[in-house]
Order: sequence, then structure tokens, then C-alpha cells
Amino acid sequence: MWPLWLLASLLALSQALPFEQKGFWDFTLDDGLPMLNDEEASGAETTSGIPDLDSLPPTYSAMCPFGCHCHLRVVQCSDLGLKAVPKEISPDTTLLDLQNNDISELRKDDFKGLQHLYALVLVNNKISKIHEKAFSPLRKLQKLYISKNHLVEIPPNLPSSLVELRIHDNRIRKVPKGVFSGLRNMNCIEMGGNPLENSGFEPGAFDGLKLNYLRISEAKLTGIPKDLPETLNELHLDHNKIQAIELEDLLRYSKLYRLGLGHNQIRMIENGSLSFLPTLRELHLDNNKLSRVPAGLPDLKLLQVVYLHTNNITKVGVNDFCPVGFGIKRAYYNGISLFNNPVPYWEVQPATFRCVTDRLAIQFGNYKK
Repeated sequence: MWPLWLLASLLALSQALPFEQKGFWDFTLDDGLPMLNDEEASGAETTSGIPDLDSLPPTYSAMCPFGCHCHLRVVQCSDLGLKAVPKEISPDTTLLDLQNNDISELRKDDFKGLQHLYALVLVNNKISKIHEKAFSPLRKLQKLYISKNHLVEIPPNLPSSLVELRIHDNRIRKVPKGVFSGLRNMNCIEMGGNPLENSGFEPGAFDGLKLNYLRISEAKLTGIPKDLPETLNELHLDHNKIQAIELEDLLRYSKLYRLGLGHNQIRMIENGSLSFLPTLRELHLDNNKLSRVPAGLPDLKLLQVVYLHTNNITKVGVNDFCPVGFGIKRAYYNGISLFNNPVPYWEVQPATFRCVTDRLAIQFGNYKK
């Protein structure tokens, strides 16, 4: 029943609206698919994200690679010590799970005949080489999970049907211009955990993409990258080495509603920087080196959650969060975290949080030197 549950979960998640996700599947915490129930997928506008099972030919039940489990067009071959992609995979397969094996190379004909494949899971192998035509047969592939491998570059010639790419925890240092060319349906890329520096992104590397989600966490970024897609709704750059946010760093990203900058080294956020984010709802600046609450928060009318815990903030002003007057801010805060800062909380005026929905939404105190 496990493969049936896996496919049912994947298909159900594909129907979720792309702009209401609570969080994307994070293979940095989990090595495989059994924990995917917290994910709301990001289907492209041009497709429903669900393979048309009724239009496919009957399942070839006799075709199942040795040691694998095959049921309802799901082929599950994880944790078998495989050295290569197995043969005799049914041509009507829609989900192929090859995670936690010892595959080191994807060859030209490894996926030959799998024209109905919708999701391919290659997480936690030893893949370092991919033939330029390895993915050519996968004309309907929408989800490719190839994290935790030994890749030093983005795979070439990705299927044009691709919606979601998970390629974090590899050895990628460079994102060249044109590597994502033709991927008009792509709206989610997870590429954290790679030794990427700001200089590793060639100008135009993301040209043509209409992403709404991008994560480049646990890399070596010292600033917010330039020329990311203007369509982004979520940008996660936590666990990097970013030291400051300058005035025009966020100019392109006016559609962001969630910005993750936690666990960096940010000391300064230039006044006016946040004014370019009129639709921002969540701002994560925890575990940095800020000495004050960032300026401009009261002007963000939709902002509801601000993480500022574990910084060096010593003072909180009465107008740091809420605008002066009434009826200006349309959304009330439902979460402000200020704990583990050296601010004397007994000196903070109650009116400071006049635009917070509930006093329990404020996390304060507990500073430890």
C-alpha cells in the first residue's frame, strides 16, 4: 500500500494553489519522500500538474525491476544499492523512486521509453555525470529531485515540461547563462547547500524563468544576488554570509510575500530598502547582528510576521512596528519574535504593539549573554 499512498499524496499536493503554500518539501531535513505530507506543490499555470492516468495504457504488471516494488504506475527502487538505473521499467510509469542508492551516472538510454514519467526521485545517490540526452525521453516530467549527489553543474537539457527542480546539497559552484533556457513552466527551484558565491551566477542565468519560489540557503553568498526572476513570491537566502542589505538590493522583487534572511551576518539594512516590497507578509531576519529594528516596517501594509530573535537589538521604539494613526496598516501582525536580544523589555511601551492581534503573538525576553 505504500506506493499507492505515495502516488496519492503526490497527486493531491499537485492540486494546491501555487501562492498559498506553507512550505516546500525540504530534503535538507529529510532524505526521502515519506515526509512529503507538509508540502503544497507549485504547479505551473499551463498545466494542472496531474498526469492523465485514464489516458495511459494498462499497467504492465509483469515488468518490474528485480527487487523493486511496482504498483499503480509507481516504481519504487530505493535503498537497494543500485549502481545504475534499472532496466525493464514499465513504459506507463509516472513516478520512479531511485533514492538512497549508489548510482554514479545517468546514461543516454537510462530513461528510454518513459514518456509518461511525471516525477523522478534520485535523491542521495553518487551522481556526478549526466549524459546530455539522458532526460530527452521524459517529455512529461514535471518534478525532478536530484539533491544530495556529486553534481558540479546544473544538468544540461532539462525537460521543457519541468515545474520543480530540487538540486540542493551538491557541488555546484556556477549557474551559467542559458542553463534554464526553455523552461517556461518552471516555478520552483531549490538549490541550497551548494558552494555558490555571488560571482557564480552569470548575468542572465535566470532569464526566461517565471519562478515563484527560489531557495539558495546554506551557500556562500555575501549579498542578495542580482538578476533573480522578478516574479518571485518566496526567496530564501538563510544560512549564508550576507552582511548588509543596501538600498537597491530588493528593487526587482516587488512581488515577494516571504523573504528569508535568517542565519546570516546582517548588521545593516539601509533605510528605504524594504519599501520595494509592498506585498511582503513574512520577513525572517533572525540570527543576525542587527542592533535595531529595521526601518520601514510600519509602511508594509500586508506584513504580518517578523522574526528578529537572536540579534543585538538594544532598543525598541514605540513606532518601530506600527504606523502612527489608525486605518493605515491593513493587516495586523500575528507574530513578532524579539527574544534573545539585549533589549530591556520592561522599558518597551505597550503601545509599541498596538497593531498586533494578540499579546501571545509577541515573543520577548530570554536574553542570554
